Amino acid sequence: MCDTLVSLTGDGVLFAKNSDRDPNEAQVLRWYPAATTTATRLRCTWSEIDQVPRTHAVLLSQPWWMWGAEMGANEHGVVIGNEAVFTRGTGRERSDSALLGMDLLRLGLERGATAEDAVGVIVGLLERHGQGGSCSHEHPRFTYDNSFIVADPDGAIVLETAGRRWATERVTGRGRSISNGLTIPAFARAHADPVRGRVAQCAARQARTQASAEGADDVAAMLAALRDHGGPAPRWSRVNGALSAPCAHAAGMITTTQSTASWVADLRGDPRHWVTATSAPCTSLAKPVRVDEPVVVDPEAMPSNRYDAAYRWWRHERLHRLALSDHAAALAVFGGARDRVEKEWLHDPPGSAEAFAAADELEESWRHELAEAGLGDTRPGWLRRRWRGIDRAAGMPEAGS
Repeated sequence: MCDTLVSLTGDGVLFAKNSDRDPNEAQVLRWYPAATTTATRLRCTWSEIDQVPRTHAVLLSQPWWMWGAEMGANEHGVVIGNEAVFTRGTGRERSDSALLGMDLLRLGLERGATAEDAVGVIVGLLERHGQGGSCSHEHPRFTYDNSFIVADPDGAIVLETAGRRWATERVTGRGRSISNGLTIPAFARAHADPVRGRVAQCAARQARTQASAEGADDVAAMLAALRDHGGPAPRWSRVNGALSAPCAHAAGMITTTQSTASWVADLRGDPRHWVTATSAPCTSLAKPVRVDEPVVVDPEAMPSNRYDAAYRWWRHERLHRLALSDHAAALAVFGGARDRVEKEWLHDPPGSAEAFAAADELEESWRHELAEAGLGDTRPGWLRRRWRGIDRAAGMPEAGS
């Protein structure tokens, strides 16, 4: 699932997103430069479409197996986040040119110099090609339509889709959020699937993120919105895990999803982005990055759904999964340090390479602190068993090793 929000402050635009995916789906940052090409065709995740002669430089948060991205920004200050939405009566395209919502997001960033341009790119491709293809590596039959918040320094637009149909709404109030249900009233009445929406808990999460979007006035407030559990710790459900609030952790039998990456964009002045590049914003540090200042974060090759310490996403999972055994007690150990570091960085941002290196060291030290604290596992038995299966599938090391 996912949550995306935008806040229109007196000083400018703030954007934030939690990307909720399968718990072993590593997600990595990738920089792609502006390019000029003579190629006429472009291979996306599942399909091939016409290429354009020029593309913009982009910074993307990409699940390991797809061409597209869950969220990202381009050199012109455009940012986009997408949501899975569940619709009635649209079906899924089976043509060789149908696109994933995540492909549409990347294409909007590569081809649109403003939010309005990017929306036009997505709508044009949607009408021509439709949406199609599996949306999950772990669950190949899982498919959905998409909604988007597209923002730039001048404002934001909500774009919602159902098959090849679409509707837009310019954000005119103090803030706006979207979750996993259609929110433009007339479009929602015509196309929303209320049953799947209830399973996804989209109304509960969207109500929380909407309040946050209307009240946030800085990056710290947007990060706090992404870390919201609806209480002091995740609330677990056998049906959908901890999906009743924006900071999601996997466990459900019907919906197994967790926040696998988080992003805040500060478009007030010279755009700067704050990314976790790791799952679970509650256990992660947000690091500053820019589209025009690439840093080497991970190996050039993509990771996979198996543990690999060469990638910072997987290294962080050792801290995250250890913390889940007793979330409240774990955050009592290192949450204060996380907040102090972020407060310093927000006041005086370090260079990206410095921040990533420091985050690696700090998160490893916090993992050792948790291991030495000998926290018990307070989760119910069914939840412990669920996570043991997730860990086995990933080949995770033993928590205390």
